[in-house]
Amino acid sequence: MKRSRTARRNRPTPDLETLIQLSQALGEASSRIEDEFWEHRLVALVEGLLSSDDDETLNAALDGLFQRSERGYDSLADLIEGRCESRRGTSDAENDILLISLPILAWSRYAIPSGTVPPSVLANVRVQLQAHILAAGCRIGLANMLFSPDQLPGGFSEVFALTDSLGKAALQDRDTAIDPKQLPETVNFLSDTRYLLCAVAVPHGAPIFRWQEEDGDRAEALRRWQTQGGEALRMLLPACASEPLLPLAFYAAYREADRASRPYALRAAADFLNAALGIPPEQLTAVVAPFHDHGLEEYRIGLALTNSSQVIQGTIWPLLEAEDESTDIPGQIEAVLNEIGVGRIVLLDQQFPMEFCDDCGAPLYPNPEGEPVHAELPEDDNTMATPRHLH
Repeated sequence: MKRSRTARRNRPTPDLETLIQLSQALGEASSRIEDEFWEHRLVALVEGLLSSDDDETLNAALDGLFQRSERGYDSLADLIEGRCESRRGTSDAENDILLISLPILAWSRYAIPSGTVPPSVLANVRVQLQAHILAAGCRIGLANMLFSPDQLPGGFSEVFALTDSLGKAALQDRDTAIDPKQLPETVNFLSDTRYLLCAVAVPHGAPIFRWQEEDGDRAEALRRWQTQGGEALRMLLPACASEPLLPLAFYAAYREADRASRPYALRAAADFLNAALGIPPEQLTAVVAPFHDHGLEEYRIGLALTNSSQVIQGTIWPLLEAEDESTDIPGQIEAVLNEIGVGRIVLLDQQFPMEFCDDCGAPLYPNPEGEPVHAELPEDDNTMATPRHLH
């Protein structure tokens, strides 16, 4: 998916060179007719690489294009994502298939659940999807798994294969069982995202989403999904505060969830401190600082009690997609902190290294004195099982 890329040395191969050349040509095309000419050749090559699980060549081409052709990079990234998450019918007798993700933001003092979803909950989610999100006539293939970010398919070929698997289930309008033993363990954070995945099948050229229909409205679909669909999803997240996001195509939903999770994590940190320790936001000082590796990677926010240098909670605001030093990230963070009602905000502009605790691996957060420190709850609190930092 589209992201900041670090340079890697890749041995040139015929497929790699052809991918780069075709992507550059597509990025430089001057008409839709020329677009289709280059796309036709590029699609055949990309699908062959996906079918043979050759993510290495695809990533090498993206790395090469990232350095030399922004338009070529965007063209190839869009095309790879499209071929991974969708299948287009070629005639009215065939179906279009799209892999869809249902993200849910959540936070809890306890471990946020993931794992197998009961059939009764899947059936309820299916009803809510058909009522509020999907166009009439859609068939659905739901995976019976609540995924954590660590458990989502990571490579292009994995997404490509999952679309095939769930797409076949969608054509039969049935759910698919996922073996949780085949997935990585979930890493626990105070605030995190959970995902349901499904494929949707429709007649070729028919609308997939409710807002594609003549009387559909995207904002209204989200409102109904959050209120009525949220009730079905809440059963999967006991003892959690949760916020369903709009179901979208796999990669778009992932990016939207990443973006929405940043302010959500800040609000969750303040809510947690208020609920667990009785500390209202106005008694907090938030310290915001940039952390660098080869370049600016993220902002870390340390939350401390007023008139104290001890950070009691921390959150991370990672840079996404095309964001860099020129993006007003501190302004965005400050706006969220003001909305929360944090009493004091300190914005630091010195460059901090990407430091982590040597003992537990947790990130270090800036304190009001400008020092990166470990986040520690007060010693007399009774929430020792709570994760010490947010995702």
